[in-house]
Amino acid sequence: MDASAGAYADREWRLIREESWSGPMNMALDEIAAETAAAGGPRTVRVYHWEPSTLSLGYHQDPDTVDWNYCEREGIGVTRRQTGGGGIYHDTDGDISYTIVAPDEELPGDLVASYRQLCAPIMDAFDRLGVPAQFAESGRPAVHQPACYLRGLHPAHDVVVSGERGPRKVSGNAQHRRTDAVVQHGSLTYSVRPDRHLSVFAEGDVDIGTFRDRVTGIDEHTETSREDAVDTVEAALGAWADADPGAWTDDELSRARERAEEKYGSVEWTRRRPR
Repeated sequence: MDASAGAYADREWRLIREESWSGPMNMALDEIAAETAAAGGPRTVRVYHWEPSTLSLGYHQDPDTVDWNYCEREGIGVTRRQTGGGGIYHDTDGDISYTIVAPDEELPGDLVASYRQLCAPIMDAFDRLGVPAQFAESGRPAVHQPACYLRGLHPAHDVVVSGERGPRKVSGNAQHRRTDAVVQHGSLTYSVRPDRHLSVFAEGDVDIGTFRDRVTGIDEHTETSREDAVDTVEAALGAWADADPGAWTDDELSRARERAEEKYGSVEWTRRRPR
């Protein structure tokens, strides 16, 4: 899929190259970027990784599905996303994450059409990497509901690589649609870490073999290093938006740190029970 034409080239976009943040800070920065775009500031495409490795819970996820003792013992952070779905273990080295933020009125109201537009640079990145990725065409039954990558596949936003094992998920994407802005973020698996991904959950009898039958990583399909894979994702996002290299303002960082402390890093938010 060619995203090089710059689908939003007539608008102001900034590309924030890969940065390392904690889970709460990553989620806070997404929220602040939405506020900036809604207020008439630049739209944002960004790439980031998680330091420390972090389990991000879906908005409605029950905190009892988490093995809190394991996460604490292994130094794995836990936060909660604004988006739905199951939990995702974001390994510091095995995960490549991105976010796209734009005003709501600039994107299709239809959810599937919106995903197709905003996933275009991600599919372009896979194409540039030589990874034969495609949107899931048919569902697979869930084997472990609390884990996003082990749920049933959804053709709107799950990206898979097909092979002898069937379609294996390589990327999951989700949207938070505010009244004034849309935040789409997603995870591209660079290298699979099944033991840690499974261990962050408190329940389930899925073994490592089953996990590998359901999930694949970029490094299984190309010899590209993680650093070069990140460069490729950044290039695809930048071309799609015709974005200029950018950075957070001091005000944005200050507000994000406050939001991370008061909201995304709080027990009240992370361990809250779904209604």
